[in-house]
Amino acid sequence: MTDSHQPDLSELTEVDRLIHEPSRMAIMAVLYGVEKADFKFLLNTTGLTRGNLSAHAAKLEEAGYIAIEKGYKGKVPHTEYSLTKKGRAAFKSYGTKLKLMAKWFI
Repeated sequence: MTDSHQPDLSELTEVDRLIHEPSRMAIMAVLYGVEKADFKFLLNTTGLTRGNLSAHAAKLEEAGYIAIEKGYKGKVPHTEYSLTKKGRAAFKSYGTKLKLMAKWFI
């Protein structure tokens, strides 16, 4: 029997675990707020190391959540990141689930 005042915590098991990892959540949050971001901007805003940023971005790209465009600005390598439609929808759904859960605890 459940108490109507108790939260349904089963929704916590349904959050997107790929996004839920803090480093990937930070990358997704930054990209949700901009059209595109370059490597240096993401590095500075997330506080991740170069290796961590690259590894977590690769996982998000593999899932189809972000697009990574590599090229050059002059002779300097330049990498840009952006959310895909799938990634934008996934992050919005993730945020909605967290907001629903937060209402029980705040």
